[in-house]
Amino acid sequence: MVYVMSDLHGCYDAYVKMLKKISFSKEDILYILGDVVDRGPNGMKILLDIARRENVILLRGNHDLQAAILLLNLYRLQDRNCPKELIEAYKGWLSDGGKTTLEEFLILSEEEREVVLSVLRKSLISKEIEVNGKKYLLAHTVPEVDFICDYEEWTEEDYTIGEPDYEEVYFDDIQVITGHTPTVYIDRNFAGKIWMRNHHIAMDCGAVFGYSLGCLCLDTMEEFYEKN
Repeated sequence: MVYVMSDLHGCYDAYVKMLKKISFSKEDILYILGDVVDRGPNGMKILLDIARRENVILLRGNHDLQAAILLLNLYRLQDRNCPKELIEAYKGWLSDGGKTTLEEFLILSEEEREVVLSVLRKSLISKEIEVNGKKYLLAHTVPEVDFICDYEEWTEEDYTIGEPDYEEVYFDDIQVITGHTPTVYIDRNFAGKIWMRNHHIAMDCGAVFGYSLGCLCLDTMEEFYEKN
């Protein structure tokens, strides 16, 4: 079976319970559409778990990207000649949920630090897959539909901080699956639920904000939910 989750934000307990609920096995594959870290307390534990599994594929979210850049540059931040731009980015990251990630990272062993940084570095920007004859584009997010003609030229920024047009159809023959925006902000009736419309599936159910972690099986289109 092929499963999709998104925006775990350190909700390790919900992640583990979800894997048990779907009876996740070595024959299955799970795509996580970014933002594993920040805000919640256990992003590092999730990354270490991902590192142990060959069938869990991480796609990069904006929080993952920011964390990777700044954790790799911790030594530079301690230098009095550190570029002002890097310092400002560091402060912004801490205020936007990065503090929990930094605290957890600092208590890891050197070996564990290398493992989580490797997972973040190897994360994908996007992934096209086909399940039961249906095509899907997986990414943390996508840009506005106005940029659709330049699909092949979308950048890493488009896939990490883009603002999707949820009421527009991007492709007639491909369904777009993203996270990034909690579904409660797309439609209040979908608070804590997976949103599907216009060939777009939105997976961020807002687990770190007290809602549920959502998981979708693309083989059956069955939805699963777990609280942290």
